[in-house]
Amino acid sequence: MHDLITFSAVWERTLERNSDAVFLIFEQPNGTTACWTYQQFDAAVISAAAGLIQRGVAPGDCVHLALTNTPAFVALWIAACRLGAWVVPSDPMAKAPELANHIQRTRPKAGFCAANRADVYHQAAEGNSGMDITELDEASGSLERLFGTARVDWPTIHLKDRAAVMFTSGTTGLPKGVEITQANYAFCGQIMAERTDLTPEDRQLVVLPLFHANAQYYSFASAIWAGASVALMPGFSASGFLSQAARHRATCASLFAAPMRMILARGARVEGLSLRHCWYAQNIADDQYETLASWFGCRPRQLYGMTETIPAVLTEPAEDPIPASMGQVTPGCSVILRNGQVMVGGEPAISLFAGYLDAPEVTAASFTDDGWFCTGDSARLDEDGRYYFEGRNADVLKVAGENVSVVEVEAVLASHPAVLEAAVVGAPDPIRDEVPVAFVVPADPTAAPTDVELASWCQERLGKAKLPRSFTLMSELPRTSVGKIRKFLLRHDATNTSHVSAQATRR
Repeated sequence: MHDLITFSAVWERTLERNSDAVFLIFEQPNGTTACWTYQQFDAAVISAAAGLIQRGVAPGDCVHLALTNTPAFVALWIAACRLGAWVVPSDPMAKAPELANHIQRTRPKAGFCAANRADVYHQAAEGNSGMDITELDEASGSLERLFGTARVDWPTIHLKDRAAVMFTSGTTGLPKGVEITQANYAFCGQIMAERTDLTPEDRQLVVLPLFHANAQYYSFASAIWAGASVALMPGFSASGFLSQAARHRATCASLFAAPMRMILARGARVEGLSLRHCWYAQNIADDQYETLASWFGCRPRQLYGMTETIPAVLTEPAEDPIPASMGQVTPGCSVILRNGQVMVGGEPAISLFAGYLDAPEVTAASFTDDGWFCTGDSARLDEDGRYYFEGRNADVLKVAGENVSVVEVEAVLASHPAVLEAAVVGAPDPIRDEVPVAFVVPADPTAAPTDVELASWCQERLGKAKLPRSFTLMSELPRTSVGKIRKFLLRHDATNTSHVSAQATRR
């Protein structure tokens, strides 16, 4: 049975039960730490709420955040939720046009940015004269710039009140504003806490960016639900991740495949780790998985979710997780396959997102007539109820009438001993409609594979329609801040470049 409760009420309930327990540890870039109990952080939340009121924020208003991982983000998020306002977290490293798009679409009453990126932020906010802008020193972890002295009277909060709008990462196109409610955050916190068996003795290590759903949903919301603590790092460090986990006695973490591969490349085994659990998204090779499991001291568990699905609707069980599997249906969630596509069930604004911002037609188009949310991802299901990723719809190419999954081609390329990772997209072809083209990152840039070697490798393992028509060597693939490949940028390159079989462009 899952509780129907607002996120604001979850915070208040946990505060009552765990007031003296540690809530947040922040490791500053210089290595010093700051620490707050739940009670101490609630005092900061109240003062931050007073500051928001003085900046003109009222129930129903928007607060824009362009902040890296810093306690101020957490305080403003919780304060806005308790005030009945809503936050819009943007990539703090975004350029002015992207930030301007978010600001113009949400019309915030207050915005918060880093002092060292203020010029870009002010440029983005031009034309929004009613928006109060506060510049912060993110690295210090100080909260005082948020504080105000206004009287704070907490309003009545309702389940379906908007709590956030998160813009999707845009891996396949322009971002959509995903509306998240109070009930959404609470539901996600409960589902993920229960699936992790989270207790007040646990500590989440958060290295992924707070503006993204992963850190909010799977780490913070679950910790607040369970009364657990969070060790917040200013950013991800491949060489430092394991020592951070040991230093802060973290028991739980959440990662993506790309950061995990980076840990393998730059990290090393450390003593004193207490990790009992680690979520991860997207596949890694079996040998990579086994090495990481030995370093972590636990067997990481893959999950599958989207900003729209709220919790991870597929999660691997704790016992004997299978690295290649996205998981089984998470208890409390509903997932089916329809024509090979992953469909998610639930109640909008409660267990699913409320809709896309100011886009009712786009929202309606994302659901079937009988109410299932269409993820756009394809999968297969085995006899044990495990789902295996088969690719996005956009990742299925039609080559001379034959379906080609780019996931399969990418897996073959990634298995080459000289390849670190690869991405495959479709390029237009006057004869075959479209053909696969590959973008490859070598494992050792000084000993990069040749196009002939890659072509031969693929010819030995793939049918004719699946063979990449070109190979572009890159130092790294273009990614979002959480490691997802921005394939729409690669498609742009593929569309505007002449592709000849077995001919490589080097970058």
